[in-house]
Amino acid sequence: MAVVAASSGSGRAGSPGPSLFAALCGASPRRPTGRDRIIRPAPQRRPVGDPPMTAITAASRLARLRNLAVTGLVTTGAAAAALTLTPATAHAAQAPTAASAIASRTAGPAGAKGGANNLDGWIKQSLAIMKAKGIPGTYEGLHRNIMRESSGNPNAQNNYDVNAKNGIPSKGLLQVIDPTFKAFHVAGTANSSTDPVANITAAANYAAHRYGSIDNVNSAY
Repeated sequence: MAVVAASSGSGRAGSPGPSLFAALCGASPRRPTGRDRIIRPAPQRRPVGDPPMTAITAASRLARLRNLAVTGLVTTGAAAAALTLTPATAHAAQAPTAASAIASRTAGPAGAKGGANNLDGWIKQSLAIMKAKGIPGTYEGLHRNIMRESSGNPNAQNNYDVNAKNGIPSKGLLQVIDPTFKAFHVAGTANSSTDPVANITAAANYAAHRYGSIDNVNSAY
């Protein structure tokens, strides 16, 4: 189909005018509005509080992390050392107490004044009194009979023999019954059958009267 080009006085030669454009498109041209404009996104801005990472910033953060790691290791090591040393310190503090308790059990009750508060001291104190009172006996004779009768326990008491059945059990280092202790008690010693020195001295006095000396006693007497 042949199209006749119409010219317009307002258009340039060789270019279609408004009437030709309308004829070809079937609508009159309109002027572009604001809706037809291209909307470009606004450029993004970097947050003020997040500066770009630089070599200096990275080195500073790395040094801070290293300091924190060293501090954590030191703290952990100190805590571990404290846990390790605490039981040892507590054990060392308890050692003197345990030693004192053992010494106290070995020593037993106090005897006459002076001398060590143990079996050796009690025998020596008794021998001194026996010598002053003219009672015969030696350290060996006293020690031998004491170990047989009570094993060196000043609080030993026999609750099974005939004396116990009669209500007068044997007591003390040399297992003396109360009637015998009262009859042969030596002045200057404690008036108690369980007192170590008083018990030894009274028993030695009794043995001297019956056997001539405690050294002559080798069994129950």
